[in-house]
Amino acid sequence: MRIVTLDELGDNPRQAMAGARWLVMKGSQVAQSTALLMFTELDDILVAVDHRGAVPQPGLWQRAVHCIMIDGTAEDAETFRRSSGITKVIAQSNEAIEAHLW
Repeated sequence: MRIVTLDELGDNPRQAMAGARWLVMKGSQVAQSTALLMFTELDDILVAVDHRGAVPQPGLWQRAVHCIMIDGTAEDAETFRRSSGITKVIAQSNEAIEAHLW
């Protein structure tokens, strides 16, 4: 399974993502990546966001995300999952987000 991070993409992000299963980014990178998220949908690339350290703000970006890590409890994760529609919401983890990808 090929995983790429937003920091690895370089000048031609769509080409750099070709063949990847996952695109991983930090929560602070979401706002600058909205155009790129459109291509992940078109190219069947799943998106994971490590949003620990900041509260995720609701937005259309959530529709493109399949896995997110947040601060808080398991109950907070379930509440966020229900309100955001994100498939997998992880809380209370010290692991890298890559450990939770499928």
